[in-house]
Formats: sequence, structure tokens, C-alpha cells
Amino acid sequence: MKVGYLGRRLASAVVTIVLIALINFVLFRAMPGSPERVILRGTPNLTAEILQQTRERWGLDKPVFPDQFVAYVGATATGDLGFSFIAHGRPVGDVLAQRIWPTVILFGLGELVAIVLGLLLGAYTGWRRGGAVDYVGNGISLVLYSTPYFLLGMAFLLIFATTLRWFPTFGMLTAGAQYPGLWERFLDFAGHLALPLATVSLGLVGQYAIVMRSSIVETLSEDYVQTARAMGLREGRILGRHALPNALLPTVSLVAINLGYVVAGAITVEVVFNWPGLGTLAVEALTARDYPVLQGVFLLLGVSVVLANLVADLVYGALDPRVRT
Repeated sequence: MKVGYLGRRLASAVVTIVLIALINFVLFRAMPGSPERVILRGTPNLTAEILQQTRERWGLDKPVFPDQFVAYVGATATGDLGFSFIAHGRPVGDVLAQRIWPTVILFGLGELVAIVLGLLLGAYTGWRRGGAVDYVGNGISLVLYSTPYFLLGMAFLLIFATTLRWFPTFGMLTAGAQYPGLWERFLDFAGHLALPLATVSLGLVGQYAIVMRSSIVETLSEDYVQTARAMGLREGRILGRHALPNALLPTVSLVAINLGYVVAGAITVEVVFNWPGLGTLAVEALTARDYPVLQGVFLLLGVSVVLANLVADLVYGALDPRVRT
């Protein structure tokens, strides 16, 4: 890969991350509300003196520009995201670290299942285009692609949790449960994970299948596929060795970009199932006007999207040298 192409991609990513950090600061400072009153919520005999002391302790008494802004930029550059108001002064980094793994597990597994099922469905329907399987598969893909996460999740809750009672309705583990061993704990975790995982996977399968089908259909018209057929090669060999590798190029970019939207998707799915990840944390912080946590969540979201786009550019550049010119 050329150094110039790599340098341009890296420079663009760095500039974008810096702009995200600046917008992140301005956006949450413009929100209405008083952070010090959130911190002191429930405090008896609240006086103006206590409010002023709290503002001084958290640096809220200083001007937004340049004092708070300079402090924010310097702290963010060193990885210090501040302290959470609603978590009683815990570092935001610790709060995010505690809630990130449930999100990574849910959406990591969801992406993996969706990639496998979506690519297989799209490749097969594209290869057998015009048939009954193509019409049914493409129709299902369009329905899944157009269905919002929250609607799909609520339908699963209504059918499989509330009506049939096959799965729990919320959480990651049963509250207050005592487990005799790791296996029982794992089974309880798997039961709570089933419906959120199905929601994420089916929500992503549609777009992967649609893109893969379009790529396969376009690839089938290429000369090298017609030549392979003229040589008498089996259909399965043509699909696996010739058509599929070239059709994967657009899908690779889509997969890499989707990985950056893990936190964005988490907000809706995790709220529906009360899954204790970054999505529910963002909603809790928004309700309480916990600016440091909100800044941390959205900074993480923005950086993950930028890095995922960078990975997509680099992978696509490695697979197709034409984009590096």
C-alpha cells in the first residue's frame, strides 16, 4: 500500500477525531440544566453556599471559554474524561469500562451471526436470481432491513418473553439469583442474551444480504465468469473461486463501517431489553444531565465510527489497488 494513500487516510481520521472532540464539548455545554443540582439531588437543606462549593469542586464556576474548554482538551488528550456526577465522582473511564463489555458481547456476536447469514443468503439468492428462492430471500431481506431495531425487539419481547415465556424480559442476569456453578450462570446469561442477539442479528442480516446479492448479480455479467462457464467448470466452483471473492469488496466496506455504529445501535436495543451496556448508560446520563458521561459515550461513538471508516478504507485499498490512485 502506498505511503501517500495511508498518510492521507490517517490525516483525515485525526482531523475528524479532533473536530468530534470540539463539537462534543460545545454540544453538551449548550444543553439546558444545572449540573451542580444534579450532583446534589436529594441533599437536605441545600443552600447557595453549598451550590457554589460544588461548582468550584467540579470546575463549573469557571468560564466555559477558554477555561473549561482548555481543561477539557488537555484532559481528553491524556485520556482523562472527568468524573461522573451520577456515579458519585467515579472516573468516567471506569464507568465506561464497566458498561462496554456487555455492549461488545451483544453486538460483536450479533455482527458475526449477521455477517455469516447475510453473506450466505445474499450469495445464494444472487446466484439463483429470478427463482423462488431469490424472491423469498430478497423479500425477507428488505423487510428486515426496513424494520427498526426497537420494533423488532418489542415484537420478540411480546411473542417470546411475555406470551410464550420462553426467555427473560430484561437484564443480563436474573436479579438476586444464586448460581451453584459457572455453567448455571452461563445458561442464565445465554437465556437473557437470546432475544437481544436475535434482534441485532436480524436487524443487520437484511442489508448484508441485499448488498451481497447485488454484488453477485453484477459479478455474474463479468467476462471471467462467462469464460469459466465456457470452460465447463462446476457452478459451485465458479461461485466460490471466481464470483464470490470479487463480490465481497462492497460488503467488506459495509461490515467495517457497521462496526463503528455499535454504540449507536446499542441505545435502542439495550433500552428495549434493559441490557446494561453503553446504550442504557447513555440514556441514564442524558436523563440526569451527566455531561461528563455523555461526552465520554459520544466521544467513544464518534471515534469508533472514524476508526471503522479508516479500517474500511485501508482494507478496500488493499483489495482494490484502483482506489489508491
